[in-house]
Amino acid sequence: MNFVLSGYHQAKREEFRRFARQEIDTGDHYPEANLKKAAQKGYMGLPLPPEWGGGGEDFLTYTILIEELSRVCASTGAIIAVHTSVGTFPLYYFGTEDQKKRYLSGLARGELLGAFALTEAEAGSDAASLSATASRSGDGYILNGCKLFITSGDRADLYTVFATVDRSLGYKGITAFLMEKGTPGLTPGKPEKKMGLNRSNTTEVRMEDLYIPASNRLGEEGSGFSIAMSLLDGGRIGIAAQGLGLAQAVIDYTTAFLKEQEEYSGRETGQYKAFELADLATKLEAARLLVYRAALVKDSGQKCSKEASMAKYYTTDLAMEAATRCIDLCGFPAAGTSNPLTGYFCDAKAPQIYEGTNQIQRLVVSRELLGK
Repeated sequence: MNFVLSGYHQAKREEFRRFARQEIDTGDHYPEANLKKAAQKGYMGLPLPPEWGGGGEDFLTYTILIEELSRVCASTGAIIAVHTSVGTFPLYYFGTEDQKKRYLSGLARGELLGAFALTEAEAGSDAASLSATASRSGDGYILNGCKLFITSGDRADLYTVFATVDRSLGYKGITAFLMEKGTPGLTPGKPEKKMGLNRSNTTEVRMEDLYIPASNRLGEEGSGFSIAMSLLDGGRIGIAAQGLGLAQAVIDYTTAFLKEQEEYSGRETGQYKAFELADLATKLEAARLLVYRAALVKDSGQKCSKEASMAKYYTTDLAMEAATRCIDLCGFPAAGTSNPLTGYFCDAKAPQIYEGTNQIQRLVVSRELLGK
């Protein structure tokens, strides 16, 4: 077993790091320019096959991309992670040849932006309880319902949306559909005012008597729940990579701050602060191994639910812990709203929640261990 990145993966890391540091802006507006630059580099469809416009890279390479982007701008990392893992993969894995011809190349090249519309007010962690309906109508379906907290909900060109054809069937009635931007009856809401990741727009998506032709159904009727669940492992690895980037950025800033404090103030950093930093750096390396292992298991074609959940909850919890502890280490200067640590702290909360809360990740791991 080799715990060192190959020369190829190391070169890709350097490429992604250079791109993130030199090309990614860190303003307070929607990062449209960042997405365009990423598309020009082929980063919007990195793990998709070249014949569909993708980069043909393995999942580990994609994971390193999200890590390096999130180290500079967590919102940009989140948008690209969601676009790729749950915005594009549903079509790639479950779409018909005709559906792929219509949409997949545009998504892979970044000409179209993808979204994943599953969450509802009463169906967050319990996705099987969704209430959006899809009623048969001629050669298609009429959809009604409201989705919440949808990443890129007001910006997406193509949504994978989930609704039930029969509530009495429970999760067996849930069906997936491809829904285009501008479809009559589709109304995205205004971006939510969130604690962090505010450059990544999160909105509700309303569907009122919205007609979708049967040719835009993804998979068979009743297969939507299994489609959604099968995609979450890859999505969780991407969010874990986002946590890695955030935690690394926090530790980088704090290390530089403490070095400067010691050099220019004439005071020792102190053993306590040095040991705190050592603990965080050690946990970060452990987290990186978890995330890369999950990506490698996925690349091998094996089931990776346990590995993905472990990586997701450990790494995103670490990002929040690192931001909290480093604010303490840096003291009063870190408390100002203009200090980077404050931004990292606010950005680190959301990854603990989306793609399945970290409580749900622990449930996944425990069920795997107990054989349930």
